[in-house]
Amino acid sequence: MNLRRREPVTWRRAWRELLGTARRTVTEGLVVGTSGNVSVRLGEAVLVTPSGVPYDRLGPRDLLAVDLDGRRLTGSLPPTSELPMHLAVYRETGAAAIVHTHAVHATAVSTLVDELPAIHYMTAALGGPVRVAPYATYGSEELAAHALAALRGRSGCLLRNHGTLVHGPDLRRAFEHTAQLEWMCRLWLAASSVPGRAPTLLGPGQLAEVADRLRTYGPQDPAAPAPNGP
Repeated sequence: MNLRRREPVTWRRAWRELLGTARRTVTEGLVVGTSGNVSVRLGEAVLVTPSGVPYDRLGPRDLLAVDLDGRRLTGSLPPTSELPMHLAVYRETGAAAIVHTHAVHATAVSTLVDELPAIHYMTAALGGPVRVAPYATYGSEELAAHALAALRGRSGCLLRNHGTLVHGPDLRRAFEHTAQLEWMCRLWLAASSVPGRAPTLLGPGQLAEVADRLRTYGPQDPAAPAPNGP
């Protein structure tokens, strides 16, 4: 049954941005095929990518929205299998957007450590060293619970043997911090692979100083897009 209705203009605008972000995860190598998913919260509604459909095949008529309990509001395609994880984050945090990927370097790091060390100062943009959530089957409530625990005090985490989960106040920042996390994982893998050497890491005080600076970095207009970092 198709539950399409006349969606608000804000939903249609947000859907266009969501599809653009989802396609960027593919073109920038953060996902392969239909892996990964993207969502955005608009009040009590969550717009989310559907399950098993390549992003380049999705258009305006495929808009899919559910409420915070997962009840369909509009659209006919099945939502992503990771919907429980998205909804758990929205219910428990102030997130307005979520990007989930299977980025290769981040996934590799998730199999090696319990926390991505503070290898770069942009660790501060995610709230501190990025934790690794224990493995659980994709789409499960168990995975959602693990992700929530790993996100405590953070805006991003790694999912063991799986990928990344990053939330933000808008899609732009959620995507940019996802890309930043993948880059930091690649950096850590490169630095830690040198025989007989260990990478230097940043301490809590150094990260706190960066966090303070990031609050006033770039445009101060609340409506202005956030920078990716200095």
